[in-house]
Amino acid sequence: MPSPGSPAAEPGAPVVETAKGPRLVELDALRFVAAFAVMSFHFMAASRSLWDEYPTTLFAPVSRLSSLGILGVELFFLISGFVILMSVWGHTVGQFAVSRVSRLFPAYWFAVVVIFIMYRFSGVTAFDPKLSTGEYLLNLSMLQGAFGVGHAGGVFWSLWVELRFYVLIGVFALFGITLRRCLAFLGAWFALALAAELTQNDVLVFVFQPRQAPYFIAGMAFFLIHRFGPRAGWLLPWAFVAGGYAMSLYAATERVGERVRLIGLKHYPAPPENVVVAISVIFLLMAAVSLGWLRWLRWRPLMTLGALTYPLYLLHQTVSAVLIPTYRDIVDPWLLVAITMAVSIAIAYLAYRMVDRPGQRWLRARLGALVARTGGRRGAGGAPASPLPQALAAQSHEASVP
Repeated sequence: MPSPGSPAAEPGAPVVETAKGPRLVELDALRFVAAFAVMSFHFMAASRSLWDEYPTTLFAPVSRLSSLGILGVELFFLISGFVILMSVWGHTVGQFAVSRVSRLFPAYWFAVVVIFIMYRFSGVTAFDPKLSTGEYLLNLSMLQGAFGVGHAGGVFWSLWVELRFYVLIGVFALFGITLRRCLAFLGAWFALALAAELTQNDVLVFVFQPRQAPYFIAGMAFFLIHRFGPRAGWLLPWAFVAGGYAMSLYAATERVGERVRLIGLKHYPAPPENVVVAISVIFLLMAAVSLGWLRWLRWRPLMTLGALTYPLYLLHQTVSAVLIPTYRDIVDPWLLVAITMAVSIAIAYLAYRMVDRPGQRWLRARLGALVARTGGRRGAGGAPASPLPQALAAQSHEASVP
């Protein structure tokens, strides 16, 4: 068993070495799977306004699968729980904050600006959030949810969920992260999330996020299994995986069920049993990652797919708002979806190379210098903090959501 301050990736773990350190390529593959699922959901199941009819009718042969694409976000949350604990372990709270801010904001700022320009200076109407200039400016902070302001992009709600998760982890890291403390933290969070769900207390729901907490908790437990082995912590990590899975089944069936009740099972064919299967599959995939069963996924292009996942997640609805209403009457729907997906992926790649990657470097360098001057507390009890530039570089390539 490695010591609490040892590197997150053990010598036998399934990794590819990069200039920034070890990388779990299987997580890149799962990130892209999650983003593709969400994109399929939006293009072929969710958005009647894009097609002027129910898309599940147009794409009936795959409607049962595309309807479950909504749960790609839940897979992102599972991955995030795993990766965020990996990112904060052995680093100061300041380093963790720099890694998260530099990872999330460059591509996000770009997406907000693109969406603002598109709806202000073109005739595009699909998915128009109808925000004022001031509300778009507030969206740049990613804090619009705290002020009851609408999200500029349809998927931005999940970033607000992520941000609150990061704050919770940052507070936890102030006390020093060890295996024992992680187990105590997960137990406390699980109990408080359950209490929030049962009582629907506004403060508890806001802080502990009972509908998303099961995924974060299970993801963190999967990381503990990956780091310390399947028998670590008196098997308590597996207990948190099981508890997270049980709560996730409830949360997911409720979330999907709300959409089914809104438009009917005929137009959104996602019955509860299908949701149970989907959640079971994504938990099994994360279990496979934590146990090293996907170590054969060493194809280096998967790293690129993982890197472009975030801009793809942010921008794919914007691309579809332009292309699908414009060409839906003259291009076969299946071909149009394929073209829209290809264009979305191409734009995401360009955004990653030209905006996201250089933006991360620029922001990380400046914020990192600031943190280096002010210092910070460790994220792992008893472990010396890593030198700042190397520590931030090691964290930066492990994205959260997506």
